[in-house]
This record gives sequence, C-alpha cells and structure tokens, in this order.
Amino acid sequence: MLSKITKKPNLWRRTLIFLTLLGPGIITGSVDNDAGGITTYSVAGASYGYSLLWTLIPAFIVLLIIQEMNARMGIVTGKGLADLIRENAGVKVTFFIFLGLLVADISNTMTEFAGVAGSTEVFNISKNISVPLAAIAVWLLVVKGTYRVAEKIFLIFSVALLSYIVSALMGKPNWSEIGTSMVHPKMALNFNYISMVIGLIGTTIAPWMQFYMQSAVIEKGLKVEDYKYTIIDVVVGCVATIVVAFFIIVACGSTLFVNGHGTQITTAKDAALALKPFAGAMASQVFAFGLFVASIFSATILPVATAFYVCEAFGFEAGIEKKWREAPQFYWLYTVILVISAGIILIPNAPLIEITLWSQRINGILLPVVLICMMLLVNNKEVMGNHTNKFINNVIGWITIVILVVLSLILVLLSIF
Repeated sequence: MLSKITKKPNLWRRTLIFLTLLGPGIITGSVDNDAGGITTYSVAGASYGYSLLWTLIPAFIVLLIIQEMNARMGIVTGKGLADLIRENAGVKVTFFIFLGLLVADISNTMTEFAGVAGSTEVFNISKNISVPLAAIAVWLLVVKGTYRVAEKIFLIFSVALLSYIVSALMGKPNWSEIGTSMVHPKMALNFNYISMVIGLIGTTIAPWMQFYMQSAVIEKGLKVEDYKYTIIDVVVGCVATIVVAFFIIVACGSTLFVNGHGTQITTAKDAALALKPFAGAMASQVFAFGLFVASIFSATILPVATAFYVCEAFGFEAGIEKKWREAPQFYWLYTVILVISAGIILIPNAPLIEITLWSQRINGILLPVVLICMMLLVNNKEVMGNHTNKFINNVIGWITIVILVVLSLILVLLSIF
C-alpha cells in the first residue's frame, strides 16, 4: 500500500516536469506542416488517393532521428548548430553555407505569406489586407513578447493544426482502403509517382528546422538531466506532424481523388476550394483555416530561426528573450526578412509557384551539407563528450542521410528538368 502511495507523487512530479519542458520538439515538428508541406500532401491525396500513405512511415523515422540528434547537441553543448559549425568549420565555410540558407529562408517565408494570402481568399479577404496584418502580428509577437508567451501561442497553433482531422472526417473516408494502403501499398514505377514519393519524404525535413530545434532547446534552458523528457517531446512532435500529414492526404483522397478522378491542384488553396462541392463548405473552410494557422505559424518561426542562426554564426547576440537594444542585429534581420517576404507577395502577379520551386531547390542543395555537419559534430568527443552517437545511431543516421541526400539531389534535378 505504501509503495502505491509513494509512486503517485513521482508520477505527478514527472508529468509536471514534462509539461514544463514541453515545447521545442512539438513546435519544430508542427512547423514542418507549413504551406509547402500542406500543398505537397494535398496534391498526393488528390492525385493518388490513399496509395501514398505508406510514405509517412519512413518520413516519421527520418524526422525522429534528425530531431533527436539536434535536441541532444543543444542540451549537451548549450550552443546552437550555427555556433558549432562556425567553431569547427571556420568562418569562410560558415559564410557561404549561411548565405545560401538566408536566401532559401527568405524564399520559404514568402511561401508562408503566400499561404496566408491563399487561405484568407477562401473567406473572401484580400491579400492586401491579410498579408500586412499577419506580418504586423507576427512581428509584434516576437519583438514585444517573451519566449514563454511566444511558446504558449506556438503550442496553441500546433493544436489548431489538428483541425485537418475534422476536414478529413467530413470527407467520409474508407477506413478499410486506408488500412490496406498502409499495409499493402500499390507502388508504381513511373516518373510522376516516384517524384511524388520524393516530395513527400523530402518535405518532412528542411535545413532551417535543425537550427530552430537546437536554438529552442537553448532558449528554454534545458540540461542533460532533462534529456529523457525532451525526447518524449520530440516523439510527440514527430507523431503530431505525421498525424496532420495523414489526415490531409485522407481529406483530399476521400473527396478530390474519389469524386474528381484525380483532381489537378497546384496549391493548398486549390485543395480547399476543390473540397467544397464534394465535402461541403464547412470542410473547405476548415481546410483553409488549417492552412492559415500553418502559414502564420511558419511565417513566425522561420524568420526567427533564420535571424537566430545567422547572428549566432557570426557572434551577434540573438534570442526572443533579449531586448532590441541587447540584440539589435537579431531583431533588424528578423524585421527585414518579414518586410521583404510579405512585400513581394503583395506585388500584383508575383510568381508564387516559381518562388516555391526555387526555395525547394535551394533547400535540396543545402540539406545534405547541414546534415553531414550535424553527423560530424554529434560524433566529435571534443564537442559532445560522452554523449556522442552510439553505433546503431550512427548506422541509422548515416543511412538516413544517404537516402536524404539522394532524394534531395533527385528532387533538385526534377525541379530543374
């Protein structure tokens, strides 16, 4: 009886500790479902129905492995990935890597504001109103808020992405077909199918996510003793990411593919509008709401991550917890990225699809470089001490990176040719 009584406080204590440390993993995983990701999942569901759901299993494994390494490096070293790359690769190499990342992230942020524009147009709100208001809102959140306040809002955004479950259920999915597609997938060896598989797995991980994950761990002040709770946070974040992706594919597969005979869509906004005749206006609006939340979420996180790792790489103060006078370079860079990204989207007839394609190409080129740097750092005893990768981690890690490198190169080549 005594043992039962003493176990309960320990359980409550552990639960409270986990809730206190909750954040970096879930937020990073959720941001992965940005406007580009939602578009990719929508196209997969509309074009192939449930037949590509199996790709979410390897996508989950890839995301989990990479995010765990990021969290461990941040906790053990107390330094961001950019700082570690500069210290171990030198300033010149760091400069060229981060110049490319900066260009890619500005393009990616434009894509998020394009998502804001597209989602609000479903509700008959002009982008000339929604985009400036969104840019001002996210600027105020970061510049005037604190990390704790921002993190709470980010977690609410993460939960709001589950609205895609509602949208999917309104489409009345065929669960037996879904189960069959997951267990016995029907694969095709043609150009379009293979490129779609590459896109689905490739959209799971982006270079800037690795920098944000590590910086979030540092901003939260997590220590080695917090590692086991942080891993739970990472796992929950990865599961949430895959669940959202699953229901987006199901929503479009149950409606656009079944009724529209492989409806052709190019953006997430197209998917939201196309749902209306098949699943009703409510399903269309819920889908658009999810796109809006995801776009605002990523439009906040992505510039923060970019400003953080660029400033960190070159020795400037950075972080939401700091005041403008303490980290002027961080806040100015964050502001400039927002202004450029939102401003270009407001240009009439801006080539949004071309911007998205080019951001994917640059991401594809830089991703292998960032991941190789990560693997070298996480196995460096001078950096990680006794917390380097175990043998099995290295085997899985390098196999994952080789696969991602190949997929990224193929994705870049497909985008170009």
